[in-house]
Amino acid sequence: MKIPSLAQLKKELSYLNEKELIDLLIDLSKFSRDNKSYLFFKLNEKDNPGLYLEMVQEELEADFQVARGDHSYYAKKAAQKLRRKMNKLLKLSKVKTDQIEVLLFFCEKLRQYGFLKHRNQVLDKLYQMQLAKAVKLISVLHEDLQFDYEGRVDDLSK
Repeated sequence: MKIPSLAQLKKELSYLNEKELIDLLIDLSKFSRDNKSYLFFKLNEKDNPGLYLEMVQEELEADFQVARGDHSYYAKKAAQKLRRKMNKLLKLSKVKTDQIEVLLFFCEKLRQYGFLKHRNQVLDKLYQMQLAKAVKLISVLHEDLQFDYEGRVDDLSK
């Protein structure tokens, strides 16, 4: 089965009426939790722009509290699991500042919960990669916003 291109799908969607579009979106949201989350954030981002950031930070904070960081092996596995979850959540927002906030929050929590005290090479590399992602995103922002984030990045780089 050949999947049609995005342009073809867009063309077909333009022929549907409002009721059919709503039914299609509801069916699509039933397939996965990611689709449902994406739809929820898109519908509510105009009313509450900080909702995405709050919910992601709450979810990551709860996971950090449960994660085991007492041994190097468990800390590494827990950090990798948390990173996978964070990356999945990052896909739900296209707002660069929200993505930067989530990445910096993740790095701060890795430090706060003692994941980096083990001097594990994988953990150190994971931390540096997430920090590099944040720096790359910061570099495309306006100069004023870049200045706001540089202090946090400098603190995390030490």
